[in-house]
Amino acid sequence: MTKDPEVLGEGRHMLFLRRDGWEYVEHRTAKEAAMIVALTARGEIVLAEEFRPPMHAPVVSLSAGLVGDEGPEDPSDAARRELAEETGHAAERLVRLGRGPGSAGQSSEMITFFLADPAERVGDQAPHDRGKIRVHVVPVAELPDWAARRETEGAVIDPKIWAGLYLAGLEKIR
Repeated sequence: MTKDPEVLGEGRHMLFLRRDGWEYVEHRTAKEAAMIVALTARGEIVLAEEFRPPMHAPVVSLSAGLVGDEGPEDPSDAARRELAEETGHAAERLVRLGRGPGSAGQSSEMITFFLADPAERVGDQAPHDRGKIRVHVVPVAELPDWAARRETEGAVIDPKIWAGLYLAGLEKIR
C-alpha cells in the first residue's frame, strides 16, 4: 500500500488522484462536508434543489456544503452557515448524527450529518445562492410521494435524504 497518492490531474476545485491503482477525486480545499437534516416544528423537512452538471439535471438534496474551504472551521459551524446561506433557515439546536464517506469508491470526501430541529426560516438565502438553489419545505409524511413526483418531472433525488432521516430516527415515514 502506498502512502501518498499520485496526482493525475488538477482542476480549479478538484484533484484527480490514483492510489494503489484506484482513481478518485478529492476537493482541493476541503476534505469534509456538512449535511443538514433540517426539520420544522410542523413536521416538515427543508430541502435544497440545485442543477448539478454531472447529473445534467436538478438534484434535490439535504442542505450541505464544504467544511473549511475558506480556512479552519468546525463542522457544526459549517452546517449552520450552509443551512442559512442555501435556505434562509436556522435552528437553535444542532445535533451531530453521524459521519461517513459520501461516495467511497469515487471520492475521499467525508460527510458529517447534523439534525437542525426545529428549523425555521429566519431570512433570505445568501445572494450567491438566490436563483441558483430552490428551497422546498415538504411534510415528512408526504416526502416519498413528493420525491416520486419530482423524479417524474426530471429531478434526481439524493438518497442521502433517506439516510439523514434514518439517522434522525425517522426511518418509518409512511
